[in-house]
Amino acid sequence: MPWPSVADDPVLEMIVSEEVRQNTTLQLIASENFASPAVMAATGSVLTNKYSEGYPHRRYYGGNMVIDEIEDEARRRVCALFGADHANVQPHAGAIANMAVYQAVLEPGDTVLGMSLDHGGHLTHGSPVNFSGQQYRFVSYGVTASDERIDFEDMAAKAHAEKPKLIVAGATAYPRIIDPNPLREIADEVGALLMFDAAHIAGLIAGGVHPNPVGIADIVTFTTHKTLRGPRGGCVLSSEQYAAAIDKAMFPGIQGGPLEHAIGAKAIAFAEASTPEFSDYAALIVSNAAALAKALAGHGFRLVSGGTDNHLLLIDLRAFDPDLTGKQAQTVLDTAGISLNKNTVPDDPRSPFVTSGIRVGTPSVSTQGMGPDEMGEIAELIARALRGRDDAGVVDSVRADVGGLCSRFCPYPGLGV
Repeated sequence: MPWPSVADDPVLEMIVSEEVRQNTTLQLIASENFASPAVMAATGSVLTNKYSEGYPHRRYYGGNMVIDEIEDEARRRVCALFGADHANVQPHAGAIANMAVYQAVLEPGDTVLGMSLDHGGHLTHGSPVNFSGQQYRFVSYGVTASDERIDFEDMAAKAHAEKPKLIVAGATAYPRIIDPNPLREIADEVGALLMFDAAHIAGLIAGGVHPNPVGIADIVTFTTHKTLRGPRGGCVLSSEQYAAAIDKAMFPGIQGGPLEHAIGAKAIAFAEASTPEFSDYAALIVSNAAALAKALAGHGFRLVSGGTDNHLLLIDLRAFDPDLTGKQAQTVLDTAGISLNKNTVPDDPRSPFVTSGIRVGTPSVSTQGMGPDEMGEIAELIARALRGRDDAGVVDSVRADVGGLCSRFCPYPGLGV
C-alpha cells in the first residue's frame, strides 16, 4: 500500500516556519539547545516504530534484539560519562525521572526538603500545584536575602527540625554552582537520602566545568536536552542499592513503552558529550554567560546573586525600569527576535504569570559558535529593544540586527533558509 501523500500538509509548512525561526532569531531560553544532526536523525528514525515495554532482555514484546543493544549501549555510555553504577534511560522527561525516584524511595505523605519554586527550584521540587507537592509533604528552603545564594544554615535547621526522608538538590533558575558536599553532610546528619536534580547543568558536569554529584548524592536525575544537547528526555543515575526500585517505579510503575527513538538519540548525545570538543563547549557556555552578565550589568540590569557561575542569568528588571515586567519583556523581545522567558526573582512581589524578572541562558548561542564579543552585541540588542519597547520602529530595527547576527552563526544551514 503506498504511503499517503502529505506533501501539502500545513503542519509540514509549520515545521519549515519553525526551522526559519530557529535559524534567524536568538534562542536564549536556558532550558533549550540545538541538537546535532545525528541526534535529530535518530529521533526521527525507524526506532519510533518499535514497542519495547520492559528492559533489555526482559521485554514484553518480541523483535527487540536490536533495541536491546541500543538501550544497553545508552546505559553503558551514560554510566561511563558520569561515573555511575546504574542508569535508567527511559524517562520521557525530567519530571518523570523525578516522579520515579519519589515513587521508588518515598511513601505518600513523607517529608521532603526541596528548593522553593520562587527562589529558583522546580515544579517537581514540591510546588503545591504539582504532583510532588500534592503527594508528599515538602518543606522548602531558599536563598539568603543578602547574597541570594542557597541558605545552607536555614536548610540545615529545617532538616534537623523536620527530619525529611529525602533532600532534593538542584534548581531551574539558580545562577550559581551547587556544591553537593554540604548537602551530603546535612543529609547524613539527619539520616536523609540525597537526590540531586541536575537537569540544567548535566552538560556542564559532563564537560568538567561543574562538580559531579554522582557518588555523593544517592540518586541523580537530569534531562538530556538542555546543556547536554541531546534529544528531549530524562535519565536517572543511582548506586546499585536503588537500581531495582527505580527501574520498577519507572516501568511498570509510571510509564508504559519507552521511546526507543529518543533512547537511541540519547546514546548518541552521551557519546558526543564524552569528547574533548564537548568539554570546550561546556567551558564556552560558562564564559559566555559571564560575558553576557557583565554586558547586561553595564546596561543597568541587576543580576540576581550578582552574576553567574553556570549557563544562566536571572535578571531583576526593576533596576532597569521599575515599570517593566517580565511578561512585557518576554513579549517585546519575542517581537524583536530574541526568545527568553519571564521568571520570578527571589521574594518577587509580582505573580508568576507577570514576574519582575527574566531568565537568560547561553547554551544555544554557544552551540552556534558565538563568543564573548557576540554576548556584548546581544546585551545591547536586549537593552535597546526594552528601552524602545513602545516604538515599533526601534523593535523592528533590533529584529533586523538580530537577523544579521544569526546569519553569521546559522545553526542549521540549508534548513528553513
